[in-house]
Formats: sequence, C-alpha cells, structure tokens
Amino acid sequence: MDGKTCVRCSETGKTLSDVVADLTKELAPKGVIVDFIEITLPEKKITESNMVLFNGRALEEVLPEIVVSENCCESCSCITGSEAYCRTVEYDGQTYEEIPEDLIYKAAYRVLGIEE
Repeated sequence: MDGKTCVRCSETGKTLSDVVADLTKELAPKGVIVDFIEITLPEKKITESNMVLFNGRALEEVLPEIVVSENCCESCSCITGSEAYCRTVEYDGQTYEEIPEDLIYKAAYRVLGIEE
C-alpha cells in the first residue's frame, strides 16, 4: 500500500487527532498524559484497520456495547488493486465506517474511570 491510507482510516485518524488534542488539554490539570501512536499497517493486516486502542485495549473491549464487523472498503480496494474489507463498528443501531468522536471520548473516559 506504499504508506497510503484509505478514506475511512484517514477520517478516523483526523477525528482521533482532534479528540487527543482536546483530551490532552482537559486532562493535563488532572495529571493525565495522553499519547497518540499511529501505526501504518501492512496490507496483510488490513482486517485490523481502523482499530483504536486505549491502554492496549481495543475500543470494543472498552465499550462492549460495540459490535465489530466489516464491509467492502472501496478506498482500500483502489489502493490494493483487489477487493478489500475493512472494520466497521456498530453502536446503538448505527454502523460506522469511521470511528465517531463520541465513541472515542466515551471509551477514553471509561478507561480512566471518569464520568461523562
């Protein structure tokens, strides 16, 4: 994939970056340090795309009400040259290809034991 990022991973990355910036400001006075590490996956690990970890725990582990699935990703299919399927998350009856900001906040607060 030569370092290229699909649309859904790119959008999730932008959202994550914004949430991390907000959480960093919000939590610094409480002594909490927020680190954001982005990993480019090789094509053989495409099924792990769009995975967000909180202290090593996947979003769906932190928020067990989320169901992980996958669907055809046109963007990755264009990048790889073959049909590709990427992760989706289902929450409250809605399926998301990009991880929404409210789920990122919810998971971060839950991991930290902070009331929303």
